[in-house]
Amino acid sequence: MKEFKRKLYKRGSSYETTIPMPLLFALDEKKKYNVVFFFDDNANKWYVKFDERGEQ
Repeated sequence: MKEFKRKLYKRGSSYETTIPMPLLFALDEKKKYNVVFFFDDNANKWYVKFDERGEQ
């Protein structure tokens, strides 16, 4: 399985990593997230998940 991560953060009124807004409605806007994209070779599909970033 292939995967890569990108930070999700606001830049003005938009988000730096381009994600469709309906996917973001369940996220808390006050928290920071990494967006993880991964590809399942068996299903031949891409998946997206959001991992909350801890305080750094």
